[in-house]
Amino acid sequence: MNRFDKASEILLKASRSGSRLGLERIYELAARLGDPQDKLRIVHVAGTNGKGSFSAMLSSVLHEAGFKVGTFSSPAMLTPCDQYRINGEIISKDQFADAIITVNEAALTMADPPTEFELMTAAAYYLFDKEQCEIAVIECGMGGDGDSTNIIRKPLMSVITNVALDHCAYLGNTTSEIAGHKAGIIKEGVPCYFGGEDEQAYKVISYIAIQKGSKLYTPSSAEFKRETTLSGETQVTYKDALYRTPLRGSYQVRNLINVISCVEILRFLGVEISDGALSEGLMKVRWEGRFEQLCSEPDVIFDGAHNPDGMEQLCRSISMYYPDVKPAILIGVLADKDYKLYCRLLRPLVCRAFTIAPENHRALSSEALAECFNEGGIPSESYKNISEGFEAACSYAARESIPLLVIGSLYLYKDIKECAEKHLTSK
Repeated sequence: MNRFDKASEILLKASRSGSRLGLERIYELAARLGDPQDKLRIVHVAGTNGKGSFSAMLSSVLHEAGFKVGTFSSPAMLTPCDQYRINGEIISKDQFADAIITVNEAALTMADPPTEFELMTAAAYYLFDKEQCEIAVIECGMGGDGDSTNIIRKPLMSVITNVALDHCAYLGNTTSEIAGHKAGIIKEGVPCYFGGEDEQAYKVISYIAIQKGSKLYTPSSAEFKRETTLSGETQVTYKDALYRTPLRGSYQVRNLINVISCVEILRFLGVEISDGALSEGLMKVRWEGRFEQLCSEPDVIFDGAHNPDGMEQLCRSISMYYPDVKPAILIGVLADKDYKLYCRLLRPLVCRAFTIAPENHRALSSEALAECFNEGGIPSESYKNISEGFEAACSYAARESIPLLVIGSLYLYKDIKECAEKHLTSK
């Protein structure tokens, strides 16, 4: 067994014990590694949606400004390596294997073995310290206060991109409750930024920031005088300067505003970022699975909208990009998501649904999803095989000369990407 396969087996074994609450294990594991998180300058990012796009954009800007930047995000899109990036590039299998195996060796004598995500988080801190990253952008997995990444004692700044309903079984049934968990990343005297619009969430975050002596920043609508999204890119005007990014989707406007706002805060903290670095970094960013076009004839767009707020944002994107046509959708979701709401939101915007199930033990069956959509007024047919569902949906979209949107769980991305590549080579 090679080292990459050994590392993958370590994570698979750890995953079988499931998720367990508490930060005791990750604190102990990090201490055994020499607390690498304390040696890094970190931007810690929480939020219901937007964490990945925000982190990718900010990391690109920081790299363009001359810093060596490590980025940790989840879930994996194509390979477990892509959760770890240095200067925007996915780490190698050798780097991944070295980090996971080293962290696992440190954990071998722990009385309470770490979970899969705890191993992966510790590996991120170990790797970025070893690689001498000057700044690390670390994305929370879920929530904030109890998230494995939340062992950073003094980050550069804490960012909460937004707060909406998701993971309610763990975080609460109101935005106030969820905000309380996400605000757990705010540290004593460390600046915090909230980029969301929910008033109840803001009240909670503001209260906790005051308690922690943390200055709370929010975007200034007066300074962002104009915002618009063009075909193929997103743009905003800030202080009479135009900033653009190739990332598409109506929600990227808000992410772009949040990144520009946080760059201003980092400048205030002494991080040197020129206007040129900001502009170039935003234009050079790459990020998968967010209103990403995978192929044409027909146009196939993948968007990992997987919670109510994400689906509402997707619906705005559909209305914006396709005002005169109703696309078809290929959709697969996890059973714990509010898929009945998805049907109600999508019904006025799409013409037909093809349902599949992600390769995940929490997946909703394609049959149950199709039944829900049929009952909700969207003609639907189910497929047990992802590739068969993709080909059927593609054929229908090509025949009707309409786009195909692949939506739902990010766990679909790897399989759909492979299907799209086969579709392109078969032409």
